[in-house]
Amino acid sequence: MIYTVTCNPAVDYVVRLENLDLGELNRSQADYKEAGGKGINVSRVLARLGEESTALGFIGGFTGTFITDYLSKVGIRHQFVSLEEDTRINVKLKADGEETEINGKSPEITNEEYQHLLRQLKELKEGDIVVLAGSLPKSLPSNTYQSIVSQLNDQGVTAILDTSGVPLKEAIQASPAFIKPNHHELAELMDEAVQNDQDVIRLAKKLRDTYHIDHILVSMAKDGAIYIGEAGVWKLQAPEGKAIHSVGAGDSAVAGFIYRWQQTKNAEEASKYAVAAGSATAFSKTLCTKEEVESLLSQVSVEKY
Repeated sequence: MIYTVTCNPAVDYVVRLENLDLGELNRSQADYKEAGGKGINVSRVLARLGEESTALGFIGGFTGTFITDYLSKVGIRHQFVSLEEDTRINVKLKADGEETEINGKSPEITNEEYQHLLRQLKELKEGDIVVLAGSLPKSLPSNTYQSIVSQLNDQGVTAILDTSGVPLKEAIQASPAFIKPNHHELAELMDEAVQNDQDVIRLAKKLRDTYHIDHILVSMAKDGAIYIGEAGVWKLQAPEGKAIHSVGAGDSAVAGFIYRWQQTKNAEEASKYAVAAGSATAFSKTLCTKEEVESLLSQVSVEKY
C-alpha cells in the first residue's frame, strides 16, 4: 500500500486577475480552491493514474474539513491527525503573466499529535511505501523526516522523500530509497556549484554512494532530469511544450515514478514516466491526467552515460 505524508498541507486559493494593483481594489476574473500540499498532490496524481493511496498528515478546522471533503470526493482515502488549529490557506495570485504567492502560517503541532502520526506509521508493514513530501511546520524539528525514515527502514517500509533545505540535508543521512532534488537543491546539499550535466552526475553519484540511496532523480525543469541509481545513469530530455502551471509538477514526477516502478520495477521506465508526468502537469492548468502523461511518453528521450 502507498501512503503519503503531508505535514504542512494547505487550502490553495487561486485567484486570476487581469492585473494586480497594490494598494487598490482588485477584482478577480476567476478563482478556485483545491487541496494543497506536496504529499496530497502525490496522492491526487496517483489517483488520476489509477493507483490507490492513503493520505496521512495533520489537518485542522474548517480548512482541514475542506481538504478531507475534497479528497473523499475524488476517492482518496485519508487518515489525518486532527489539530485544534485551522489548516493554513495559501493564496496564489495570477496576474500580468506572473504568479504571486502568499503562504499562510502553519498551525502548531504538539508532541502528542506528532506521536499519533508515528503510531500510525508504526502499523505499516514490509512492502508498504511512504512518501514524505513538502515543508515542515516550524513546530516540528528539522530532523523530523530523518527520524521517520529511520523508523520506516527498521520496519522494512520503503521511504520516498521530496523536500528541501535542512530537512532534506538531515533526512538523507537515514538513507531514503528515493529522493528528487532539483539541480539547485543538489548544489546546496553538496555545497558545490552545478554548471552542467557532468556536475550533476558527479555530485549525485557522491550523494548516492555516501548515503546509500537507491534512486536519485535530479529535476532540471525544461531541461529534463538526470537519473542516478543502481541500474545506471542517464539523462532524460523533457517533451517540448508551453509551461503554464508549474505548481505540482515535481509532485507529479514523484507520483509518476512510483506508479511505473510499481508496475515494472524498471528504473528507466519509471524515470521516463516521471518526466512525462511532471511535464504534463506543467503544460496543463492543473495536475496531470493519465491520458496527458502517456501522450508525452514517446517524447521523453533517454541518453545513457
